[in-house]
Amino acid sequence: MCSCVEDEADRALDVSLAITGVTLGCNRVPDGVLNRGLRSVSMPLDPQIVPLVDAVNAAAAEAPPMSEQTVEMRRASYLALSALAGSGPELDHVSNERVPGRDGDIGVRVYRNEGAEGIFVFYHGGGYTIGDLNSHDEVCRQLALESGATVVAVDYALAPEQPFPAGIEDSWAALQHIAANRFHYGGGDDVKLVVGGDSAGGNISAVMALMARDVGLELAAQLLVYPAVRSDDDSPSMAENGEGYVLTRETMDWFHAQYQPDHDDVRASPIRARSHEGVAPALVITAEFDPLRDQGIEYATVLAAAGVPTVHTNYEGMVHVFFQLGPLVAKGRVAVTQVAETAKRALA
Repeated sequence: MCSCVEDEADRALDVSLAITGVTLGCNRVPDGVLNRGLRSVSMPLDPQIVPLVDAVNAAAAEAPPMSEQTVEMRRASYLALSALAGSGPELDHVSNERVPGRDGDIGVRVYRNEGAEGIFVFYHGGGYTIGDLNSHDEVCRQLALESGATVVAVDYALAPEQPFPAGIEDSWAALQHIAANRFHYGGGDDVKLVVGGDSAGGNISAVMALMARDVGLELAAQLLVYPAVRSDDDSPSMAENGEGYVLTRETMDWFHAQYQPDHDDVRASPIRARSHEGVAPALVITAEFDPLRDQGIEYATVLAAAGVPTVHTNYEGMVHVFFQLGPLVAKGRVAVTQVAETAKRALA
């Protein structure tokens, strides 16, 4: 598949990809964290991701100013980028269902093969504003295939139509329903649960882990892919990687203007929780050229310091969204496999 990167990137040139990316910059291994892939010297962009980054930058240069772009334009651009990954593997069972949300039913998409074990509740990224079940369909299919679990992707409320904390409340209602109806998703009452997601979905997953701990709902793992855990981040990676690497600081500011988070609220900034003791074991993935890199590393450090079994992997040469582009980028495939295998072990 690697040979098709250039062709796929050329396709991206025809799309107005006005999306943003975050990069986290930290040059040390956090104490107490099992850390893989982090070096003290910045490496160049991975050659496989360069054509895509160039295409996104070219498209952004031709796009209207951010102030003139509508939410619908941004959502369409993100779906166009996500579509580059293709349709994903065929599974025995994929269905759209409804579950209770904070104020009426919301959608979920259920993925599983026969003999699936355990439940992986997945929350998509997209700055709480863009993204949906379709933007992450390919990666959810791959996660279901490789983890051997039932993956339940949650279609939580998006801003600006429903700003903070509506999406969090939907996500929590859905998780509680899934936990109370495990048999429906292919397991008995004692089947294990994990939560996971990318970017905004990483934030939601971290918040779910905190809320689950507080009510005694046991989660086997939290799988956080470049999670947004500090909504008022001003770390070095935010400055270093805030322009030119797919997710930009300007885009993140636009997301926050739609989402309207309270920076002091733990649900917007889970890193601000008074205690992280007792939350589910964590996998934290970051990308070298992502504005969110540093806050992800910091969160891994905080979790480890609280006694939470934590594995952190920083993917060198990668940018935000690489996790969704496994069919195009080898390290994206590796990251998906890492998440899937971590889920499989936790759910066993």
